[in-house]
Amino acid sequence: MVQTKKIALYVVVVFVLYTIITSPARAADLVQVGFEGVSSAAQGVGEFMSQLIQ
Repeated sequence: MVQTKKIALYVVVVFVLYTIITSPARAADLVQVGFEGVSSAAQGVGEFMSQLIQ
């Protein structure tokens, strides 16, 4: 099982590096989308906590 996780991690790292090298603009777009998703999630949690306090 541990060997499978290592192989999966290597595949993901190689894919990320390949994506960055072959298409840096697309990679930047994907990172931006990821950060926007995290930001939206954090705003949602903050709004939820604010509604609990009121």
